[in-house]
Amino acid sequence: MKSGIKINSILQLYELLTEEEKIMVDVLRQFVWEIGKDAVKEKISYNVPFFFGKKSICLIWPASIPRGGIKKGVLFGFWYGHLLKDKNQYLDRGTNKQIFYKIFQTVDDIDFNKLGIVLQEAILLDKTRN
Repeated sequence: MKSGIKINSILQLYELLTEEEKIMVDVLRQFVWEIGKDAVKEKISYNVPFFFGKKSICLIWPASIPRGGIKKGVLFGFWYGHLLKDKNQYLDRGTNKQIFYKIFQTVDDIDFNKLGIVLQEAILLDKTRN
């Protein structure tokens, strides 16, 4: 993808992804909607899906979209990951001090139970924020 392109919709995003990324992004978006129900809204920001309530909650960044810092797969990041307890230590803590994440290469890599626990914690945290 050429840098400088502005993605304005999920359909436009899907046109730029590999088949595997498209499937993972779709599955992860549906998962956020199932867990988040009425607590989350979605927007395209930085050319990728961002979910927010009062503030940013999580994002889904496929490797095909520049500036995500990954070469392959799909990153599922928590915007305020550094504030989460993440009692199972499921998330990776890379060089970013704030965003903690998991990178998935296939849908089979996703542990929905563990990811769901952290997502629920992130949504609860968001509800308590000003």
